[in-house]
Amino acid sequence: MPRREWPAWAKLSDIFDLLRLSTPIAVSRAAFLTMLLTDTVILGRNAAEEVPYILIAWFPISIVVGLSMGLLLGISILTAELSGKGDAENSGRVFRRGFLTALICGVVAVGILQVSADPLFRFLGFEGEFHAGVRDVARILSFAMMANLLNVASTFYLEALRRPLLVSITMYVGVGINLIFDLALVSGMWGFPAMGARGVALATTGTNISLFLVFLGMVYFLTPGFKKSVTAPVGEAIRQVRVGLGMAVSNIAEFGSFNFTHVMSGWIAISAATVYGMVFQVIAAAFMIFLGLGTATNVRVAERFGRGDSEGVVNASRLGVVTCIFAGLIAAALMVIFKEQIASVFLRKDEIVDGVAVFPILAELIGFAAFMLVFDGLQNVASLASRARGLSWLPTSIHLGSYMLIMVPLAYVFGIHWQRGVQGMMEAILIASVVAAAAQLIVLEFFAKKPVEKAA
Repeated sequence: MPRREWPAWAKLSDIFDLLRLSTPIAVSRAAFLTMLLTDTVILGRNAAEEVPYILIAWFPISIVVGLSMGLLLGISILTAELSGKGDAENSGRVFRRGFLTALICGVVAVGILQVSADPLFRFLGFEGEFHAGVRDVARILSFAMMANLLNVASTFYLEALRRPLLVSITMYVGVGINLIFDLALVSGMWGFPAMGARGVALATTGTNISLFLVFLGMVYFLTPGFKKSVTAPVGEAIRQVRVGLGMAVSNIAEFGSFNFTHVMSGWIAISAATVYGMVFQVIAAAFMIFLGLGTATNVRVAERFGRGDSEGVVNASRLGVVTCIFAGLIAAALMVIFKEQIASVFLRKDEIVDGVAVFPILAELIGFAAFMLVFDGLQNVASLASRARGLSWLPTSIHLGSYMLIMVPLAYVFGIHWQRGVQGMMEAILIASVVAAAAQLIVLEFFAKKPVEKAA
């Protein structure tokens, strides 16, 4: 009987390399979500009715973050390509371009949000104390957003140079800082006033500014980020923007669409917005696994693409996808089994919001959310693998179609028009995630067969 061989993408050394790179990235990304979870848990146990303020305020901010993160993706891809060619010492020019991009985006966005927050949220249908709370939180969070964009530029660069562990350690120092700020400004410990959602926004801002100072020091002392580089090849600066432009549009579609559903949940009821926001914190926490796998796959594919290694590009892409499926199934099973225990982290079992017992609703929605988890992870990993090998607009068009043209209209029809509430909105998200995952995998496999040339 002939001996069965492992697939070419399943080499043990490649699996270890993927996990070695993705695990600290996932852990560091989870730190950011741990901060958001800490915010939501502490706010939920002190002023649960103000949880929607934070999540709805993220709607305009998420659009800016999505745009900027896409534009900054070029830092990761071009740095990884230079590193793959043994030319990492000249990657500083890539970082400095990205850092300047982040700074410009942040300054402009802060100015716009300070002026537009009040009329924007009034236009979206919010009045009274609810409107004032969302408006104030958005204005404060705009400063956190600016610091966060600068942090993204630094972390993309450090991770592309294969120093993700430094990022992870620093991010968890940030978790501790954020917890102290939350206890002081949200819970009112140590004599501080309990400020509710506004306290959360101030805590987030203080934490991101602290992290900015640490990351900037790391790049300065530990990398060639601020060291003189040789003259860039013609067109490199344009390519750095172009390679992330499609991702920027994708992020606007994905981040903006998902955060707009928080606005929709606010149209249903305060209790619906509270529960919907909490279940999305759970989804986002689990999604960090896929973000780590996707970023690691992006780096591994970009390195091989830079060397012109066609077979390596294919194998790195497929390994990322298969690993994503296994990780997603495990995470989904845990969410179903422990849905009540997870819900109890956010709410007391007898919690009443706007006259509604919200704990049993949250527990059931966490169980349902597990079904969309694998598909959401797959679309992320597959799209990042495609971008690392030079594709841009095909993954973008899939995001636009899946989230803006399918998810948002269906969420409105299912949740509001058919009066199925948050459950209907979650069903719409599941449908969109299945479509996005299937389409991204088809694109990735089709182009996997095409040879690549060594990057200039």
